[in-house]
Amino acid sequence: MYRYKITFAYDGTNFSGFQIQPNKRTVEQTLKNAVNKIAKNPEPPLSVIGSGRTDAGVHALNQVAHFDCPYKLGNDSMRKALNSLLPLDIIVKKAELVSPDFHARFNAHSKHYRYRVDQSDFVNPFKRNYTAHFKYPVDVAKMQKAAQDLVGEHDFTSFVASGSQALSNVRTIYQADVHRDEANNEIVFDFVGNGFLYNQVRIMVAFLLEIGSNQRPVNDVIRVLAAKDRNQARMTAPASGLYLVSVDYGDQNNKTIDESESIK
Repeated sequence: MYRYKITFAYDGTNFSGFQIQPNKRTVEQTLKNAVNKIAKNPEPPLSVIGSGRTDAGVHALNQVAHFDCPYKLGNDSMRKALNSLLPLDIIVKKAELVSPDFHARFNAHSKHYRYRVDQSDFVNPFKRNYTAHFKYPVDVAKMQKAAQDLVGEHDFTSFVASGSQALSNVRTIYQADVHRDEANNEIVFDFVGNGFLYNQVRIMVAFLLEIGSNQRPVNDVIRVLAAKDRNQARMTAPASGLYLVSVDYGDQNNKTIDESESIK
């Protein structure tokens, strides 16, 4: 078997999230169908392992997954073969033959998520599936200051939605930034961490927007983290504004295999 790492983008609008669910259109099932067709429909079917799950309506610019294939294709041939079988709301940007010990989920060092909030007076029909909407004035400097209290290793129980299956709510955020995109009239939030809990980014964004619109004090992150109580954070921003920007694998990023090499 030959292991491939793929980097791909998708518009999450018409997907019920990444993970396979009965009778629902998902990213994982769509990729799995294409991979198995390339592999001539083996039994049992081949699996596609993603770096993590995204919820319904969430988008990805550079999601990562791996799969094993009984046939060896060149990297670009695999990319083209997959794209010829995929719908228009998914595109494989890169396919790479990798070591059999590469794992898209377990080898990931960090993930970068971005959240976009449109500040138009009314919902823009052309952005409604790709941004959240918050028309009220916000103080970006306050949100940027408050976001720094999220940086570091914390128990994020107050910022995880019910239904989470995580064994621990402790995560580390390496970077949290908020800035105004004047050209697009948007507020943009960026978070880089070693992993994120169910709805964590969306809850943090909603919380920071409350701070920016003077509904909370600027130092309220510290209190709410300590409370370990989901009811303290309250709101969840919609899925439409969230993007998985990239997944970092550290040294594993460079451990691709020359197409001319044989793999046992």
